[in-house]
Amino acid sequence: MIRVSSKFNQIYHRIFSPLPLPFMIHPKHRIIIMEEEQKLVKEGTNLEGSESETKLELTVDEVVEEYVGSLGFSQMVHVLLVSLAWIFDAQSTLATIFSDAQPPVWRCKTGLCQGNNNNNSTGSVCGLVPGTWEWVGGNTSSIIAEWNLVCDRRFLAAVPASVYFLGSLIGSGVYGHLSDSLLGRKKTVQLSCILTSITAFATSLSPNIWIYAFFRFANGFARSGIGISCLVLTTESVGCKWRGQVGQYGFFFFTIGFLTLPLVAYPTRTCWRNLYKLLSLLPLAYSVLLLPLVSESPRWLLIRGRSKEALQVLDKFARLNGKKKLPDNLSLVNPCGSQNGESDETSPNNNKENLWTTKWAAIRMVTVMLSGFGVGFVYYGVQLNVENLNFNLYVSVAINALMEIPAVVIGTFLLGFTNRRLLLSMSSYIAAVSSILCTFLSHKGSTSKVHNNNSGNWGQLIIEAIGFMGASTAFDILYIYCVELFPTNVRNFAVSMLRQALMLGASVAPLLVVLGRLSPSISFLVFGVLAISSGVLSICLPETRNAPLYETLKQQEEEEKHNWVSHNDCALEMGK
Repeated sequence: MIRVSSKFNQIYHRIFSPLPLPFMIHPKHRIIIMEEEQKLVKEGTNLEGSESETKLELTVDEVVEEYVGSLGFSQMVHVLLVSLAWIFDAQSTLATIFSDAQPPVWRCKTGLCQGNNNNNSTGSVCGLVPGTWEWVGGNTSSIIAEWNLVCDRRFLAAVPASVYFLGSLIGSGVYGHLSDSLLGRKKTVQLSCILTSITAFATSLSPNIWIYAFFRFANGFARSGIGISCLVLTTESVGCKWRGQVGQYGFFFFTIGFLTLPLVAYPTRTCWRNLYKLLSLLPLAYSVLLLPLVSESPRWLLIRGRSKEALQVLDKFARLNGKKKLPDNLSLVNPCGSQNGESDETSPNNNKENLWTTKWAAIRMVTVMLSGFGVGFVYYGVQLNVENLNFNLYVSVAINALMEIPAVVIGTFLLGFTNRRLLLSMSSYIAAVSSILCTFLSHKGSTSKVHNNNSGNWGQLIIEAIGFMGASTAFDILYIYCVELFPTNVRNFAVSMLRQALMLGASVAPLLVVLGRLSPSISFLVFGVLAISSGVLSICLPETRNAPLYETLKQQEEEEKHNWVSHNDCALEMGK
């Protein structure tokens, strides 16, 4: 469907009169109209007396579908380069699984551990005299071993992970604003990667738990711009039917980061500081070498009044896809009101709409955030809780990471023909049922001297992995769902608000993980309850499968009202 100038109106009436001219003309009529116009021009007909050139006005979606291609080679390369940043996001987020883990094995320095009546048969170090025992892996294997975060200091071990997610919560709001306004999607990703690299290296130099917690907070703030901006930057470059699948590709690279983390962590298992030093190198190299090759989002350029640059990006995509150059008379329809490609970034039309003062959008955003809190709590909590499984830590993390792959593949496949709302709720219910089943397979944990993690409970591990796959699918789908629920001028802000809700849930999860060291069944039960709550809340959201991406809140409200009325009219006609 295309919008047309007044000259097209005259031609349309000549050809299709007495049919009424709607505001939008079907694409198949455009060819007839343009052929007629060329004929009239050859005959010397001067439509409207003053215009000598037809102006073709299209939306970004229409240009992508008709001239660029819904998903061509250029967009696949674009998506690949952008999605690589998810690897660093995953590694930065989940590094605490290893750096903050409680060492499983300790031993007496002498034949008799003083202060312990049971001598070497005890499972706890809390009754021992300090200095009479040691961790088998050394005092630098984790922050718990180095700073003695056990017994009455055990809850201090949860502080760094909690403040990390609090940093992500705050950073999501800041990066969301920067990405929608000043910096754009691409520069926000670049800034986030550079700051992630700096703060990760600084974390490795921490002299105590409080400085370590501060740098983890800073690292969480720094990395929070990667995920939200990458997701929006990739989905805004492709056609409607590929939007969900492309969004899932980013989560596949997040899975790669998760899966490669044990490979990075194992060689550094004797010194947690080396882990952070290694992780600081990759995002810096990416932001300098690969990210400059990425194009900015044409949708963002358009709503910022930079339509010429938006057309250049679309033309670049088209040519790399083997398509013809975009027509010279093509211009983009800007719902924000900027015309003729002139920069108008200070125009009030670009910024007057506010998500929180628009009733329908605010209600929708609150519902998404409440659901996101539960999903984030379960998704990150289950990952951090692997140390409370009766199994080898590295094997448990690797299996959980592997379960992300079928979650992404299944999610990508189902997104093509399944309603988002149904898929989100069912994934949440799978996570809930699996978590509740794990409560019956858990046993009371402790800081044990002899703890055989290599021959653990396979049944519990398998059920936990299935639950994690459900939580991972719900996590991925919720991001795609949020992108489709809100228009371009607030989309990045909406995704950042979802990110804040996810991080708020994640910031509480480490406290439950520490509690799970005493009673694993409690942590799994809480995971189950919150997963059910998220699934129920998702039912309140509208379905977005095959819906267009709108540009402004006003446009989306009008179009959704029109579609709702049309749907009801059709239902009434069918009922007659």
